[in-house]
Amino acid sequence: MNITLKQKNLADGRISLFIEYYKGSSTNVQGKRIHLRDFEYLKLYLHPEPKTPKEKKENKETMVLAESILAIKKAEYVQGRYDLKDTVKSKRTFLTYFEELTDEKRLQDSSNNYGNWFSTLQHLKKIVSKNMTFEEIDERFVKKVHRYFEKEALTKSEIPLSQNSKYSYFNKFKAALRNAFDNGYLTINYAAKIKSFEQAESQREYLIFDELQRLAKTECKYPVLKKAFLFSCLSGLRWSDINSLIWKEVRDEGDISRVNFRQEKTEGVEYLYISKQARELLGERQDPQERVFKGLKYGMTYNTEIIRWCNRAAVPKHITFHSARHTNAVLLLENGADIYTVSKRLGHRELRTTQIYAKIVDSKMKEAAEIIPELNIELYVNRHQKVDIRY
Repeated sequence: MNITLKQKNLADGRISLFIEYYKGSSTNVQGKRIHLRDFEYLKLYLHPEPKTPKEKKENKETMVLAESILAIKKAEYVQGRYDLKDTVKSKRTFLTYFEELTDEKRLQDSSNNYGNWFSTLQHLKKIVSKNMTFEEIDERFVKKVHRYFEKEALTKSEIPLSQNSKYSYFNKFKAALRNAFDNGYLTINYAAKIKSFEQAESQREYLIFDELQRLAKTECKYPVLKKAFLFSCLSGLRWSDINSLIWKEVRDEGDISRVNFRQEKTEGVEYLYISKQARELLGERQDPQERVFKGLKYGMTYNTEIIRWCNRAAVPKHITFHSARHTNAVLLLENGADIYTVSKRLGHRELRTTQIYAKIVDSKMKEAAEIIPELNIELYVNRHQKVDIRY
């Protein structure tokens, strides 16, 4: 590949600098020779025919910067082509890098996700030297971490980790390795070389319709929290997607409304129709870039209020914000929605994730079989023999 610095005259008179990646040439189906090029515009500009000392100085400084960027791009290409290590990055310590990733999750305000990253970090500090650098990472190290989570890791109460904790923490460790590989700290993607733990089926707390109705009629200390929670129950959106929802993503099309958004967890673009009642919870339309649930935030204060709100509504369950999403799935299935539709609405990548809710509904159907009180029924096996049977 030939990597060169190029110039282009713009309509406003300036000269734009860009890097051209020339990959060679080939022949298309018509027999015409075509050249394969990619371009990267640097957003650096030169003054055409500089006249003043200031313009000449600026042009010189801009060219020095552009040439430096070109040198870096060439070096990166050579490293990638010949599998060379970036010696500066390989000297960084792994725990420092993991701490930075964890802090990024905190700033993204994704509650459960940050908590899992933080817990993983605390475990890694027990078995990874604070001076360990990326150049020391190999398959033996990765297997050592796997073995630790499998057999040695304990909770604060000194009991072995649950299967889902093993699954979650080790996946965070693998995510860090994958991120390091993508960003040039590692030349081998060790995350792809080892299998994760199996995920156990977890208990999913949800509200039945009567409980949801009681919550809707009960006062919540924070009105925005109540609206957001009920909206999640009616739409199935996650906390992270509700928290970041802006008015530009809410589309009103006559009597029909929907939200167009990118799921934070899966990065997939979703087009979700919502009910009239769910749309009413959003209120009047505001500025396109303004958050729909302005003032909503994650923290112990709001989490505690959900519990107190449930207590005031006589709902004796340990309900979290994520329980609203479970509630939506169960209510949809109970009211006749097929599992494929529910899976699509929830944005699940795999149908088996949604099937967990189908099992919940199925168990409720079994419970319903015993709801009718017992009847004292008299049956006659013949005209003279009476048998009492209770149903």
